[in-house]
Amino acid sequence: MNYILFDDKSWTNLLPLTFTRPVCEIRTGILTIKEKWETYLGVSVSHITQDYLEQKYPVKIESENILINGSVIPDKNLTTSIKNLKNNTAITKDNRLIAVNLGKDAISKFRYDQFSKYTFSEYPAGIIKINQPWEIFTLNGRNIESDFTLLTSGRKSQEISSTNNTLGKENIFIEEGVKMEFATLNAATGPIYIGKDAEIMEGSIIRGPFALCEHSTLKLGAKIYGPTTIGPHSKVGGEVNNSVIFGFSNKAHDGFLGNSVIGEWCNIGADTNNSNLKNNYAEVRLWNYESERFIDTGLQFCGLIMGDHSKCAINTMFNTGTVVGVNANIFGEGFPRNFIPSFSWGGAHGFSVYSIEKALDVAEKVFNRRGLTLTDIEKEILNTIFKKTAKYRKL
Repeated sequence: MNYILFDDKSWTNLLPLTFTRPVCEIRTGILTIKEKWETYLGVSVSHITQDYLEQKYPVKIESENILINGSVIPDKNLTTSIKNLKNNTAITKDNRLIAVNLGKDAISKFRYDQFSKYTFSEYPAGIIKINQPWEIFTLNGRNIESDFTLLTSGRKSQEISSTNNTLGKENIFIEEGVKMEFATLNAATGPIYIGKDAEIMEGSIIRGPFALCEHSTLKLGAKIYGPTTIGPHSKVGGEVNNSVIFGFSNKAHDGFLGNSVIGEWCNIGADTNNSNLKNNYAEVRLWNYESERFIDTGLQFCGLIMGDHSKCAINTMFNTGTVVGVNANIFGEGFPRNFIPSFSWGGAHGFSVYSIEKALDVAEKVFNRRGLTLTDIEKEILNTIFKKTAKYRKL
């Protein structure tokens, strides 16, 4: 069976994080949603996503295909139900398509919001579905716990050096190549997963649930409150609370990051802080690209949402509920506005356009520092985003 993950309307609601990826490439818990499905299904999957992302995320179509909603988090029972789908049958939940079995010829006519032509049944159990950016961190603890079980079941952790202080040691799993000395890990409050070749420097204090993915580093004396995930190839220091960093991003110095989501290829300057609670304790409103206005999150604690390739200078201050687009460059004193469009250059005193030429030049240098190459496909994606987001830079 061939499996394909598709985007539904949550792709728009999850902007700016999804400007550069399908929904299933979002990381929540330890793994991305795609990696979760591939682990449960035991096969590789492909994508049906936005036209301009197709070259980087191509679709693979066979004679028989099961299409799965890429914003849904898998579990064992849901996976079994999906595997058992017959041709032209579907599973729904709360009037949303979860999965459908389609032949090759039917793929071109597929629409996620038009499923009445299929034989469908309502899935009887509860599901986890990521519909809004803040759900990435509010559901992160639950997703860390399920991923921890998925990744560690039947396996034995590497030994933890005796220089470390641990609580709830049975809930700590260390992969091969980890460097960790003189750290404090409290897994009594939730599992702690340390990925392959990661490093936790001396004096770091971690309170689970927590995931540090492969080749990432916690800097000296870092203070981490769960549920927090640091994706692969990232460096993090200072104080972090209930946040998700997708990967390849750095917050290497002191400063507070709380109730936030940071994309890939971002850099947070030294002593940058975000507010995650309003002075009047009111619920936080967040910019939404679907409605093009600020909407209620229902949350009292909500910090920073930052799209890929964005960066901020030292001592940057972000207001509660700030949304930063793709490839923004923020600097200067004071609090910048709480919606910063993609390819913006500036801060509290105003913004100008961050030209695509300069943005691509910086992106190439950042990739080169990691021994990677910014491909023509990725350049074209950023060019498309630059054009698509022009109207927001005029607000």
